[in-house]
Amino acid sequence: MTILEANIPEAGYGKKVVLRNVSVKAAEGEIVALIGPNGAGKSTLLKVLMGIVKIPAGNVRVNGASITNNGAEENVRNGISFIPQGNRVFTELSVLENLEIGGYLVKERGVLDTCVESVLQLFPDLKGRLKEDAGKLSGGEKQQLALARALMLQPKILLLDEPSLGLSTKLVTKAFKTVLEIQKQFKTTFLIVEQKVLEVLKISDRVYGLKMGEIVFEGTPAALQEGNKLREIFVI
Repeated sequence: MTILEANIPEAGYGKKVVLRNVSVKAAEGEIVALIGPNGAGKSTLLKVLMGIVKIPAGNVRVNGASITNNGAEENVRNGISFIPQGNRVFTELSVLENLEIGGYLVKERGVLDTCVESVLQLFPDLKGRLKEDAGKLSGGEKQQLALARALMLQPKILLLDEPSLGLSTKLVTKAFKTVLEIQKQFKTTFLIVEQKVLEVLKISDRVYGLKMGEIVFEGTPAALQEGNKLREIFVI
């Protein structure tokens, strides 16, 4: 069942057009990779889906209902979470406070505590660090915290922008393993922008290749790796 569908004739920043005639969709529980060279429009696409970048025409739908140009906060209420690149956490706040911010829509203390316990089952490395400032965490731990915070409201759709940025090969593998665990446990739909292409293809169900703001490939990871298709996406 399709949970997310977007048709974007044009999107960008002021007079600068970044995306042209882009259409994407994702099914419930599907992991969709968005790949392409720098400047292809991948991050802009995630921002359109999140409501950060507005579009003059076209539509974005979740479960058939239009969320086109809704604000980011309203989309959070609609079950969408976005993790921008750079393992962004509130460094001056504790790990627990970061998690509680992620669950800011939960009004009952007992329910909020249950949400914290639920995400910590996926991220046991954070259990003993709850009172520490998030700024003291390693890069890998900050990535875990960013994911855990995004999961506090159990979103239906999770948008990840470069989750591997700044991580070692070992930690990249661990991060993608966690994505699979989240998908299995919560049936979360993922759209992942990633430059470590071969790594993200290992966990993806489908792939969109973007080049100069347009979709130039749509299909399975296996189909992408036939012939020179992957190389053609990245050669300018």
